[in-house]
Amino acid sequence: MRRMRANIRFSLSLAAALALSAGAADAIEFRSVGEPAVLFDAPSEKGKRLYIVAPGTPVEVVVTLDKWVKVRDAGGALTWIERRALSEKRTVMVAVPRAVVRQHPADEASAAFETVKDAVLEFVAQSGDGWIQVRHKDGTQGYLKISEVWGL
Repeated sequence: MRRMRANIRFSLSLAAALALSAGAADAIEFRSVGEPAVLFDAPSEKGKRLYIVAPGTPVEVVVTLDKWVKVRDAGGALTWIERRALSEKRTVMVAVPRAVVRQHPADEASAAFETVKDAVLEFVAQSGDGWIQVRHKDGTQGYLKISEVWGL
């Protein structure tokens, strides 16, 4: 009986350790589109061409298969893109109707600029306390709340 309990404790400990390590392995990966690219319904150039996605658009990597990557867009659609069309440069997409990008990571900070839903901004750095530093394509930088963007 004592041995059985020890085996059960060991099994539970092992299961917990595996669950924790699986969580780390399943971290969400985001990339951005590096060049205008066609999105397909299957991982093949023979697949149905769905639409063209603009450079800079952030996408979530779901599955990688040879030269193809299955991605999810901000609207939740799952499509396939050629791996070479993705960039390491990180971007985020504004997810709220209107967002105020601040000069400092604080609600009371002065506005650096304002932007609208679906605008793409370059991700510069994680700021902490729920803020990220972003850069507009014109070079203006500032801080935006994490809750107001998609792509992190």
